[in-house]
Amino acid sequence: MPPSPSWLHPNPNGLFCEPGGFYIDPARPVSRALITHGHSDHARSGHDAYLATSETVEVMKLRLGPNHNYQSTRYHETHNINGVTVRFIPAGHILGSAQILLEWQGQRIVASGDYKRSLDPTCAPFEPVACDVFITEATFALPVFCHEPADKEVARLIISIAQNPDRNHLLGVYGLGKAQRIIALLRQQGFTHTIWLHGALVELCKLYERLGVKLGDVRPVSEADAKTLKGELVLCPPSATHDRWAAKFGNAITSFASGWMRVRARARQRGAELPLIISDHADWPQLLQTIEDVEAPEIWVTHGREDALVHQLALMGRKARALALIGFEDEAE
Repeated sequence: MPPSPSWLHPNPNGLFCEPGGFYIDPARPVSRALITHGHSDHARSGHDAYLATSETVEVMKLRLGPNHNYQSTRYHETHNINGVTVRFIPAGHILGSAQILLEWQGQRIVASGDYKRSLDPTCAPFEPVACDVFITEATFALPVFCHEPADKEVARLIISIAQNPDRNHLLGVYGLGKAQRIIALLRQQGFTHTIWLHGALVELCKLYERLGVKLGDVRPVSEADAKTLKGELVLCPPSATHDRWAAKFGNAITSFASGWMRVRARARQRGAELPLIISDHADWPQLLQTIEDVEAPEIWVTHGREDALVHQLALMGRKARALALIGFEDEAE
């Protein structure tokens, strides 16, 4: 087996491509950052220059501010950065999310960022790319995590709304990606009612609409009288389901959409009367299938249950190592 590439490696700032002089999703301010997607643990402020897909750039403009040195790219467009060939490949995580393919001196490395394999009407699907080294996330890298089909979970939500016409549903969702995916899935299943939004979700939903993702009738819940909202669906950040803001909805059914809802203790901790197992990350079978699909002889594992996946890959005869990168979160998924 050939030696591990030494031209891409972690340092205190993040994952550094030495010949290219850039970082991928750096945790600290650097001169040049390639960004896989717009979540705040991957796209941070303070870098001198950013390169990301056009959709991710729009997300960063909204969340980090417009006055940064942003450069946008399309999927599969080729960039030459100091002799390193760079392409952004769909990751299927959220709108604009990308794997980053690096090629230098005959070696190919793919940094996956965050990804999922299940279909999502709001973003381009994951594309496996053959490579020498595949850098995979490990958010749900335990055998217990086998996500339910998202459309099945959304159907459960629709049934619950129909069966409880006198109670609101407060659905806790992460504001970037998860909220818009669930709205789009609801529309696919014929749910035409107004969907009400906590103020923290409004601008991101407007951005998705501007970028071509149709969400139907969504409105800020501040525009409605809470007393007239019986039987309605309200989307909000997970933290809002149990604060004073939620009290105005009375005896609401509290729901939460996350891969962590597979764990009953997590659902109880969140106080979720209707836990929905909907994740924007690959589950255990999808992680293993992806590793088979990319045919990489070496796997690097980061942010999540690294040890468990490295152990499993060793059992499968794969060369694997944990990168132990800092600064990535899994709670908000």
